[in-house]
Amino acid sequence: MKDVKFTTSTDSGFTDELRKKVNQYFNEKDIPKSGGSSIVIKSIVMLTLFLIPIIILNLGITTSPLAVFVLYFISGIGMAGIGMSIMHDALHGSYSRKKSINRLMGYSINLIGANATIWKIQHNVLHHTYTNVHELDDDLNTPGILRFSPDRKQHWFHRFQHIYVWFFYGLLTLVWVSTRDFTRIKQYKKMGFFKEESVYRLEILKAAIWKLTYFGYALILPIILNPVSWWVIVLAFICMHFMTGTMLSIVFQTAHVMPSAKFPRPNNDGLIENNWLFHQLDTTSNYAPKSRIFSWFVGGLNFQVEHHLLPHISHVHYKGLSKVVKKLTDKYDLPYNSKRNFLSAISAHMKMLKHLGTATATN
Repeated sequence: MKDVKFTTSTDSGFTDELRKKVNQYFNEKDIPKSGGSSIVIKSIVMLTLFLIPIIILNLGITTSPLAVFVLYFISGIGMAGIGMSIMHDALHGSYSRKKSINRLMGYSINLIGANATIWKIQHNVLHHTYTNVHELDDDLNTPGILRFSPDRKQHWFHRFQHIYVWFFYGLLTLVWVSTRDFTRIKQYKKMGFFKEESVYRLEILKAAIWKLTYFGYALILPIILNPVSWWVIVLAFICMHFMTGTMLSIVFQTAHVMPSAKFPRPNNDGLIENNWLFHQLDTTSNYAPKSRIFSWFVGGLNFQVEHHLLPHISHVHYKGLSKVVKKLTDKYDLPYNSKRNFLSAISAHMKMLKHLGTATATN
C-alpha cells in the first residue's frame, strides 16, 4: 500500500482546542463517549425489525405473496438499521466502553452476510484515513461504469451516471453479501493487510461460512418452508436488498461525493499537504442537521463531519457535538459543509455525479 502521510504544519491550534472542548463537553454532562442505554434500545428495535420477519417467513405460515414482500421490506429496514446504527458504532469501538461488547455487536454485520474484519479495513483504515483520496479511499473504488473521483479515467458513458447510478446503488448489499468481501480480501492481501497465507485463507473461510449461514436462513429456508412459490421469495429477497442498498448508498455517498468536497492528491513524496483533521473538513459534508427522527434512523450519519473528526465517539452524541465543532470551525475560518435537508443533499450529489461524468481526469 502507498505510504501516504499528512502534514501537521497547517494546524493553528484547532486540533488541541477541539480535543479540549470535546472532553469538556462530556465532563460537564458527566456522560460516557459510548452509546449508553439509547444505543441498546435502538439495537433491540433494529434487530427485532430484521429478525422477526425472517422468523415468520421460516415458520411457513405466510400464504400471501404480498405478505412475503412486506415481511422482507420490514427486514430490510432492520438490516439498514443494523448497518448504520449498531455495527458501525461497534466496529469503531464506540458502541460500549467494553471491548468485548463492541466485538460482539460488531458481529451483527456478519449476521447480515458481510464481514467485520474486511469492513474495518475498508472503512476504518482506508476510508477514514484517506477520505476522497484516489486509489486509497475504497469507497471511491467503484466498478468502472461509475466515476466518483476526478482522478479516475473518464469514459463517454459516465455522462449518464447520475441517471443509472440508482441501479448500482440498489445492488450494493446484494453484491456485498455475495462476492464483494472475497474480492476485497484478495485486494487487501495485495495491499499487505494479510501477510500470512494462513490468516488470508482463514478469512476467506470465515467469510464463506457467514455468507452461507445468511443465505441459508434468509433465503433458502424460506423457500423450503414457505408455501408461497419459490420465485416470489427470491424476488422479494432481491427487492429487499435493492431497497437496503439504495438507502445505505445515498446515506454514505451524500457525505463525500459532493460539489463542496475536495479530492486531495499526495505530492511526489506521498505527502498530502494538509492536517488530517482539516482534510476531513475539506472532504466531508453534513445534511439534515435539524431532523431528529431522520438522524435517529440513519445512526447519526447525517453528522458526517463530527463522525470523521471524532470516529471513536458514539453517534448518539453527534448532534450535541455539532455545535462545538461548528463554533470552532468558525473561529479558525475552516469549512463546515452542511446541507439543510436530505433531499438537497441528494440533489447536490446528483449534480456532482453529473459533473464527474463530464469533467476531464486530472491525472
